[in-house]
Amino acid sequence: MAERPTTNWRKGVAEEASKVAVGALDPDCACRGELFPAELLLETDAVLGAFEAELPTLADGDDARVFAAVERVVLALNAVNEAHDECAFETEEREQLCAYIDEALTEQGIDVAALTARSGLGRHELTDRWRDW
Repeated sequence: MAERPTTNWRKGVAEEASKVAVGALDPDCACRGELFPAELLLETDAVLGAFEAELPTLADGDDARVFAAVERVVLALNAVNEAHDECAFETEEREQLCAYIDEALTEQGIDVAALTARSGLGRHELTDRWRDW
């Protein structure tokens, strides 16, 4: 299964906290805990978990159903972002979330490049229609 971006975000928070604890990093320079508060991680995981639960139902590759699933996950992530003052996901996090959605679909046998091309989109435009973050 595609690795959730939140897994890496948690690792970064833990690594930074560890460095602060042993004096290898000035606490004033530690920012990952602020960037990725526990609430944000939990909310994002809940959204991604719902998406993952839906993935097996998309294996037949019906374009409308796949796009509907992408729309749902993106709109739910929009809501998470809104709940965090529109700054939950910065550029790197946005890229990771989009890559995760693409990879998760690909692992289900969905040809994302062909899917988007059939709709006149580039592969990396999969989420653009609904994404506010």
